[in-house]
Amino acid sequence: MGRLAKARRVCVMPRYVRFAPQPDEAKAPVQMEVEDYECIRLMDYLGMTQEECAEQMGVARTTVQAIYMRARRRLAGALVEGRPLEITGGNFELCPRADHACGRRCNKTLSDISTVLPTDSPTVLNTEMQKGRITMRLAIPYDDGQVFQHFGRSEQFKLYEVNDGTVGPSRILENSGAGHGALVTLLAQEHVDVLICGGIGAGAQNALKEAGIRFYGGVQGEADKAAADFAAGRLAYDPAVHCEHHGEGHDHGHGHNCHHQD
Repeated sequence: MGRLAKARRVCVMPRYVRFAPQPDEAKAPVQMEVEDYECIRLMDYLGMTQEECAEQMGVARTTVQAIYMRARRRLAGALVEGRPLEITGGNFELCPRADHACGRRCNKTLSDISTVLPTDSPTVLNTEMQKGRITMRLAIPYDDGQVFQHFGRSEQFKLYEVNDGTVGPSRILENSGAGHGALVTLLAQEHVDVLICGGIGAGAQNALKEAGIRFYGGVQGEADKAAADFAAGRLAYDPAVHCEHHGEGHDHGHGHNCHHQD
């Protein structure tokens, strides 16, 4: 009799467990196990390495690698073949401190938002704000009322206080636009929790993560509207946005729209 596989630690259960193509042609669904979802969430959504993911899930790195490859194949099959995707079952155990924050980056309580990278979408953050549990400071690179499209060259930020799902007082923060390191330090000193921006490079993204500042890139248009959309849980942003051309004039691709339910 073979040795039983060790249960994989899962921090939170999926909020959404079935996805269907349009139109639904009644094809057999692709089934993804809960640990598959957790591996995708930690590595592709939160950006953890295989080592970090393995530590979080309480298994070996080789196990995480196998789970990740399996999950990606299942996800690709659903997308390419137009089949429904279901998340169900598996060999996992729910983290016993999932509701109280276990001290890892995976699922800290939202009251700790100023010191860690949150894992929740604008919709979830908005839900918590409506419960009166969060007051946060939001920053947007600012130029003549618009979201400035190059974070590393920002000469102004507009800072907003967001509370109970509404945008409160705001002010302009002047700076020298002296590179992403200095800008992240400035935002951290101002106790900024969330950054909404246009283009942003990988170095700046890493610095923001280290500072515990959540960022939403690929946003353009009026800064005040972006702040209001974030507070309402309907901000359109691109989770894969980046900026490769530092110090040069360039355009960024747009049209990526993450639809968040109100």
